[in-house]
Amino acid sequence: MRLLLDTNVLICWVAGLPVSAQAYEAIADPANDATVSVLALWEMATKRAVGKVDLHIPSDEALAEIGFSVLAITTDDARRVATLPLHHRDPFDRMLIAQAIGESLTLVTRDRTFAAYGVTTIVA
Repeated sequence: MRLLLDTNVLICWVAGLPVSAQAYEAIADPANDATVSVLALWEMATKRAVGKVDLHIPSDEALAEIGFSVLAITTDDARRVATLPLHHRDPFDRMLIAQAIGESLTLVTRDRTFAAYGVTTIVA
């Protein structure tokens, strides 16, 4: 299974905070490809800059060491965002949804609104 981690899940994973048992098993399973969007790193940096989190932003190498691949944002992703209904107004989350749709990824998230877009989710 190909997974895309929502920013809140990435923050929990990097900080050693708990996620649901189902999310933990999916992320930790070496048969699954756990992916982090560069957007999640950007959102983490934004949250850090405004004082919401006090975490080091992991490098590509650090993410690879814990088994995560990094997904770039493409022009197709940007165009896909424009076609999404406004179930969710957060621009970071909308891009993650667009990427999950475009790449056929399962989103690992705590946000139940994502399911309204027809993407497969694992509740974290």
